[in-house]
Amino acid sequence: MRILMTGAAGGVGTLLRPRLARDGRVLRLLDITAVDPGPGEEAVTADLTDPAAMDAAMDGVDAVLHLGGHSVEQPWQDILEVNINGTHVVLEAARKAGVGHVVLASSNHAVGFQPRVDEAPDYLFPRPDTYYGVSKVAKEALGSLYHDRYGMAVTCLRIGSCFARPKDLRMLSTWLSPDDCARLVEASLAADGYHVVWGVSANTRGWWSLKEGRAIGYEPQDDAEVYAGELIAEFGEPDPAAIDHALLGGRFCGPQLDADNLTRER
Repeated sequence: MRILMTGAAGGVGTLLRPRLARDGRVLRLLDITAVDPGPGEEAVTADLTDPAAMDAAMDGVDAVLHLGGHSVEQPWQDILEVNINGTHVVLEAARKAGVGHVVLASSNHAVGFQPRVDEAPDYLFPRPDTYYGVSKVAKEALGSLYHDRYGMAVTCLRIGSCFARPKDLRMLSTWLSPDDCARLVEASLAADGYHVVWGVSANTRGWWSLKEGRAIGYEPQDDAEVYAGELIAEFGEPDPAAIDHALLGGRFCGPQLDADNLTRER
């Protein structure tokens, strides 16, 4: 089995590479930045917005894990070209190559302006918090289209915070451990149909449903609570009224990401 991983040089891709390694599996690592391949890996340096390059990268591919694109807020034109158009280029190349399964990295920022509740349901209606969040809504919509029109199996992962360990109080609720991320990807690669799944571990303080994830075979094993003592000692108790905890998108909902501020920063 050959899996094309876009954005392989990024944070999530780097964490996943050793965890997705299997006998009989080849990971084809694609990024605009050169990647040094290890055993069971192939490397492709290419821009995912280049249709010819993506067509070539799909040769012999059985499944796609699409992680590529801007991972934080950027001006609209950059988000439009890389995250939205780039996803279309990837899906269209996959369709033409007859790829049957695609996993798309979405984000909690697709629903960032939704208020926090005890267990946000699966398929929560979009309320993006940024242009970046809009691109994740578009990614989910494109995945739905390619499933319904072309029969492609597509799973969209609304990833929370995927790091080696949680970095702040918010991540006690939103953390997706690298090992659980790999478990979720494995389940998604085997899932038929179209799914939108929360990308989160089994956190004691979790905000999001795990029902759809479990329905496709994801069984999270990790819990950010093991880090709670040290994080609370460093930052104090969480304030439910603070933007980090009141809205699903946290600080992405704040005024520092208004369009005028992005223009000035650029």
